[in-house]
Amino acid sequence: MSQALHLYRLQQIDSQLDRAQARLASILETLNDDSALKSAMEAFQKAGAEKKASEERLAQAETEVRNLRIKIELTESSLYSGTVRNPKELQDLQNDAAAMKRYLVTLEDRLLEAMVAAEEAEKAHQHAHEELERLSASRQEQISALLNEQAELEKKIQKLKVERLAIVEPLDPQLTALYEDLRRQRRGVAVTEILDQTCRACGTSLPPAQVQAARSPSQLSRCPSCGRILYAN
Repeated sequence: MSQALHLYRLQQIDSQLDRAQARLASILETLNDDSALKSAMEAFQKAGAEKKASEERLAQAETEVRNLRIKIELTESSLYSGTVRNPKELQDLQNDAAAMKRYLVTLEDRLLEAMVAAEEAEKAHQHAHEELERLSASRQEQISALLNEQAELEKKIQKLKVERLAIVEPLDPQLTALYEDLRRQRRGVAVTEILDQTCRACGTSLPPAQVQAARSPSQLSRCPSCGRILYAN
């Protein structure tokens, strides 16, 4: 087997390893990122707090209206019962009843606003709950799928490492060192194919003599531009 072919196969395995490990890192990052679910939980809790506050405001408004109506009824009862005969006291009772009725209109308006606000808060709370449930279910499905993919990737990585070791062991250490240096310098790609008389990695046109040299089983040919090892199929 030629040196270039040997290194090209090593490159293919390393490229697969790089992709698998990058995907594995992405999976781990996604598994650890539950920010969307936390945000949904916070929104649900906030909606719950607002719902409770709106219900308390509604209850208070209902109490104020109820208490004022009772006061009006008691005042009018005193006014029309005949027990109060003093004209000034009667006038005061009439004035009090009129003032309370005017204020009752204000309180009833507030009660209506509180009822609308409570209804809107209830709807918002329900929507937040449904969204939380949806995201929780979606997150569980996502986690399950990612864990399965993670297990498959880990198996694949172990298999590729075994295959890589079988290729590296018979290689000359200096050749392996050159390959590893190029991998570090060239973003993981040390060996590239020749495609249509050009370096597939950088697109540099190659002279026929260099293309022919790349086919030699006994020597390595390197791209004059990017320095990568050339492999000619």
